[in-house]
Amino acid sequence: MARAAHRYVCQECGAATNRWAGRCDACGAWNAIVEEAGGEAPPRALKGAKGRPLAFASLAGAPTGVSRLATGIAEFDRVVGGGLVPGSAVLVGGDPGIGKSTLLLQAVSALAGEASCAYISGEESVDQLRMRAERLGLAAAPVALAAATDVRDIAASLDAPTGPRLVVIDSIQTMFVDSLDSAPGTVTQVRAAAEALTRLAKRRGFTVIFVGHVTKEGAIAGPRVLEHMVDTVLYFEGERGHAFRILRAIKNRFGPTDEIGVFEMTGQGLTGVENPSALFLADRSEAVSGSAVFAGIEGTRPLLVEIQALVLGSTQATPRRAVVGWDSGRLAMVLAVLEARCRLPFGGSEVYLNVAGGLRIAEPAADLAVAAALVSALTGVPTPVDAVVFGEIGLSGEVRAVAQTDLRLREAAKLGFARAILPARGRRRRGPATSEPIETVEIARLAELVEMLGGTGDGAARRAKR
Repeated sequence: MARAAHRYVCQECGAATNRWAGRCDACGAWNAIVEEAGGEAPPRALKGAKGRPLAFASLAGAPTGVSRLATGIAEFDRVVGGGLVPGSAVLVGGDPGIGKSTLLLQAVSALAGEASCAYISGEESVDQLRMRAERLGLAAAPVALAAATDVRDIAASLDAPTGPRLVVIDSIQTMFVDSLDSAPGTVTQVRAAAEALTRLAKRRGFTVIFVGHVTKEGAIAGPRVLEHMVDTVLYFEGERGHAFRILRAIKNRFGPTDEIGVFEMTGQGLTGVENPSALFLADRSEAVSGSAVFAGIEGTRPLLVEIQALVLGSTQATPRRAVVGWDSGRLAMVLAVLEARCRLPFGGSEVYLNVAGGLRIAEPAADLAVAAALVSALTGVPTPVDAVVFGEIGLSGEVRAVAQTDLRLREAAKLGFARAILPARGRRRRGPATSEPIETVEIARLAELVEMLGGTGDGAARRAKR
């Protein structure tokens, strides 16, 4: 008989130790280690009968029985790669109240007319789910509802040839396996519940979608191995003060990663945004200093977004740097290059940077647009209202080419922009010269952009003092 093993497990990263500690050695989290009992000591070696030899197959050949389930929600289907793959596991994470349950209820209701769907909630009762569906106008959809948290009962209900083809588990942190003594939401329970349901989904061929809570840092709560167990990881992002929501693919075994879907929160739920660039620029003011339009790429989609900057004098020894929607370390690098290579006085000024609309940008191509907004805010000279800006900045002050220039230019031309400020080496990388959809202003050094927006050195400093 295997002896019971008492372990101390970190609730942040899943690392296990034999004794309690105030700080986890693996991830550095404080007060995250709790005692868990009921596990079994791992075997020292494989004993007993030999295993069966595996039947290997060749790489050539077409997959059988793989037909995606398209929900009809264009933005959702785009992010998952064109539809849900049978037998796959999808993990959706996001802040509380961001709209995860609303989006998934809309998705299963849209698909229920073509395939059998089940929505299992561990946080809400069936009546509460019905109230939400009635508010969204989905009460007539043939979706099977259940309120349960016992994985054994859920597996017994789904383990049938005529079972549903799509199952939503809301949320995985509320599920528990009765053979374990630890409480629901702990690392052991989350891992065991997700493993059991994922294994059943792959055996029976239905798609399972897990809703995951997130920590205060924004990562999905529970062990990191949870993201490795599933096939697709989606993050639902957005600010509560904004109507826009971003569904971003972090991992996808059946489609592109870093793909995004844009939704707008309305009284009837979440609606897909076909042209997010137009909405992100809808409130843009013309001829205002400290603003620049960045032509970016999110996954396979071109996206135009406004970057705003504010620079003002500071009496503090350490001026403040506040960033919303961009990497603060990247902002520090751009400020250092502007000060060292272009002699612009940012050292004694407070700097505030914001990506309008609640979008978060991680692309290095935004460097040049951020620099344009900063220089414009410092000098008081507005950037051209009919121009988009993109390019990567090097530490020596050079402007480096970025990928998919033609796609960015076509999106800018479609929205009525007439010019684009871009790296000088972009044309050479694009190959033979073609007819550009808009006029291009190519720059090789960051100093050229600074001169375009008000000059360098003492001239910029005098404008900033005024």
